[in-house]
Amino acid sequence: MNSNIKDIDSYLTLVPENFKILLEKLRQTIKALVPEVEETISWGMPAFKYNGLLLYFAAFKNHCSLFPGNSKLILQLKDELKDFKTSKGTIHFTIENPLPDELVKKIVLTRVEENINKKKNKSKDK
Repeated sequence: MNSNIKDIDSYLTLVPENFKILLEKLRQTIKALVPEVEETISWGMPAFKYNGLLLYFAAFKNHCSLFPGNSKLILQLKDELKDFKTSKGTIHFTIENPLPDELVKKIVLTRVEENINKKKNKSKDK
């Protein structure tokens, strides 16, 4: 991990410009949907927390990835993700094929709801 990466802004300074635009747009969308979201760096990647880990994103050589923190969500959205390369825990996107705003909104709000429900269930168990 690059020790210069202290926050998302410092991470973005290391990213190629075309990917920086994509990731900054994604960041602003997340912050608009969840104004209380906490930004951090985890595993060397930008991460967002709200009642627990919400999601990560990162830039790689030929693509960017969104890590929603729930592999079941990727399966649930398989029809909407058919134009993207996915694996168990990640969705790949590029400048030529960015994630649509509505899809990002659905992923973020679903993760918020999951985290809230998980927190409620934990407090019930106590």
